[in-house]
Amino acid sequence: MMLHIPNVLEPQQVQALRQRMDAAPWIDGRETVGAQGARVKRNLQLPEAESRALGLVVTEALARNPLYFSAALPLRTVPPLFNRYEGGGEYGFHVDGSVQSTHGGWVRTDLSATLFLCEPDSYEGGELIVSDTYGEHEVKLPAGDMILYPSSSLHRVTPVTQGARVCSFFWIQSMVRSDTQRSMLYELDQTITRMRDQGESENTLALTNLYHNLLRMWSEV
Repeated sequence: MMLHIPNVLEPQQVQALRQRMDAAPWIDGRETVGAQGARVKRNLQLPEAESRALGLVVTEALARNPLYFSAALPLRTVPPLFNRYEGGGEYGFHVDGSVQSTHGGWVRTDLSATLFLCEPDSYEGGELIVSDTYGEHEVKLPAGDMILYPSSSLHRVTPVTQGARVCSFFWIQSMVRSDTQRSMLYELDQTITRMRDQGESENTLALTNLYHNLLRMWSEV
């Protein structure tokens, strides 16, 4: 399942992050990727030390976002990183590593996330292309919006021919490993939410019970 999550960050939060990023050093993005990715990666990335404080802004915002929780059912998250594409920078088709190392141990990458930190009309190119069994999907979102997609998908970033594309990216290990089961739980949760807007009923209670029993059965917690 791919999901566009709007307004993860408010405009003032994006502006504050960009100001801090503009004053920070950047390194060659190939230093932070394996051999396969290094062959097709041409971008800049903030070092881990600089990313750590900025990433807290992102993780705190996500903790308050019910749509993100409903879709991802996050168990563990790799701390957000930040990249920049400009001057023809691109990232060819690649697959994200199945596990990522963090200070807290290993994280299985069930979901990938890209949080856009610049407006789409401020740069040319730079579309995120996600390839799956339904074809290729092109993503270029407003600043503060995020795309969530399965880490098992092949994906790339097209060349940025003008301006700069600045984003945060990270990976999530979900409480529910199966993308199919996670998608079903998301649809059920969103249906319950819409029904509840019309008031509580025996039906909303029954569906809520079903949701939690399914989550209890499928969860790895």
